[in-house]
Amino acid sequence: MSAEIHLETAKRQMLGQQIRAWEVFDERVLSAIESVPRERFVPSEFRELAFADIEIPLPHGQRMMAPKVEGRLLQALQLEASDRVLEIGTGSGYLTACLGRLAGEIVSVEYFPDMVESARAKLAEITDIDVELRAADAMTLDYSAEFDAIAVTGSVPELDDHFIRMLRPGGRLFIIVGRAPVMEARLVRMHHGGRWTEESLFETLITPLINAERSEPFVL
Repeated sequence: MSAEIHLETAKRQMLGQQIRAWEVFDERVLSAIESVPRERFVPSEFRELAFADIEIPLPHGQRMMAPKVEGRLLQALQLEASDRVLEIGTGSGYLTACLGRLAGEIVSVEYFPDMVESARAKLAEITDIDVELRAADAMTLDYSAEFDAIAVTGSVPELDDHFIRMLRPGGRLFIIVGRAPVMEARLVRMHHGGRWTEESLFETLITPLINAERSEPFVL
């Protein structure tokens, strides 16, 4: 079996045995995942594992989410073609590309400049996606009510309003909250008047977002 046929078989198995099995049934989401060549976004040494049910290591101790978690994230955000989306943690650029298949405009922020450049080169091969990539510390961002959806790809120890206040009314935030060994994926919805609600989705375990764990101030 050639390498290309093997990868195509692995992709079909990923869609059926991982993503659909994890209750991802939205056809737009499944089509986006299928249309983006995941194998081009993983580091070359892990290409054979591109569609495996694992987190794939990236530079600087970062990791690609497992495909089933990416699928649940994309489905939970209920993206529309007119949505403006903020992604926290560009990583390899794979999820960025999937978001771009579903929404109108993507702003993606990554802490490490070299990972931004690597993702930019890979995303350049997909010409029909409107993506702005930025190198920045996500915990210092100062957007206010600018996004219809936000995807946070690293965990935070506690949920506060740092990302929530970046949502427009009707906006949705996917975020994973907690500390190892217990973390919970949540969907936050912003309502009119600044009120927001949250929904528990599932338990998982992912790499913490850089600088999300803040030191407690020293008090005499």
